[in-house]
Amino acid sequence: MRILVTGGAGFIGSEFVRQLMTGSLQIDAPQVTVLDKLTYSGVQANLAPVADLPGYRFVHGDICDPAVVDEVMAGQDAVVHFAAESHVDRSIAGAMPFVITNVLGTQVLLDAARRHRVGRFLHVSTDEVYGSISEGSWAVGQPLAPNSPYAASKAASDLMVLAHHRTHGMDVVVTRCSNNYGPYQFPEKVIPLFTTRLLAGEPVPLYGDGSNVRDWLHVSDHCRGLALALTRGRAGQVYHLGGGQELSNLELTAELLRATGASRELVEQVADRKGHDLRYSLDISGSRQELGYEPQIPFAQGLAETVAWYRDNHAWWEPLLVSAAVA
Repeated sequence: MRILVTGGAGFIGSEFVRQLMTGSLQIDAPQVTVLDKLTYSGVQANLAPVADLPGYRFVHGDICDPAVVDEVMAGQDAVVHFAAESHVDRSIAGAMPFVITNVLGTQVLLDAARRHRVGRFLHVSTDEVYGSISEGSWAVGQPLAPNSPYAASKAASDLMVLAHHRTHGMDVVVTRCSNNYGPYQFPEKVIPLFTTRLLAGEPVPLYGDGSNVRDWLHVSDHCRGLALALTRGRAGQVYHLGGGQELSNLELTAELLRATGASRELVEQVADRKGHDLRYSLDISGSRQELGYEPQIPFAQGLAETVAWYRDNHAWWEPLLVSAAVA
């Protein structure tokens, strides 16, 4: 299978490519083209373990560039679309890059995929498109009600993808996942941010009273779910990929303090984020039944391994903090 992976140098995309190229996802003899702009959070070194394997190709380019996209799309059997601006705080500070990349970039990809008659277009999205839920879990088909500019841009891209199935008959699948964690995650998201700061003996910012709840999904489990959606999912469908481990931010912070051996005194409560969603929760029963999806990595194990990875890989994350500050 010839697969175009957009945003393949990022956190989730690079894990998907590493698993894909090493056979962990049970997709026979994949030929993989990675298209990545290498913005502040895209790190080509994330792909070093597979860069020399047969069938791998890297293209430095922007999904918003129709000429580049047209060149890499030709001859592909499938697209797995990760490329996105994804940090909520950055979207609050300035939404335009999110609209351009997440909406316009997705449309450029859809146009090229339709033109080249690509077999399947897998669009990787987020639970944040639903807004906030106080109790229970979102079922597939729940109306979208995003609250942040980031979530709104992802909701718009989801709807564009699904519209191309209904209007043009394109073979598209949308997945929506809960919060990912694991190695190689850029240290602006809460787990790598808190981990790297606590390891360095620096304070960490806890929004509000820490009562906001998220479901946590190990990136490796997410990628296994994506492979199932790619190979088994039905055209035009949405699939939920969750981890089944809900924690408040206060509970998560306590887990990270224990894992790093840091003092509670390093936790600084700060003003809450604007429009901060209280809770996310996905009903994954449909993905279990139809795809055979099941998260496999217990949160305690995954978190311990993640903290150990950051502890052992200062040389990976310390330069990124400098580049992000400049950006």
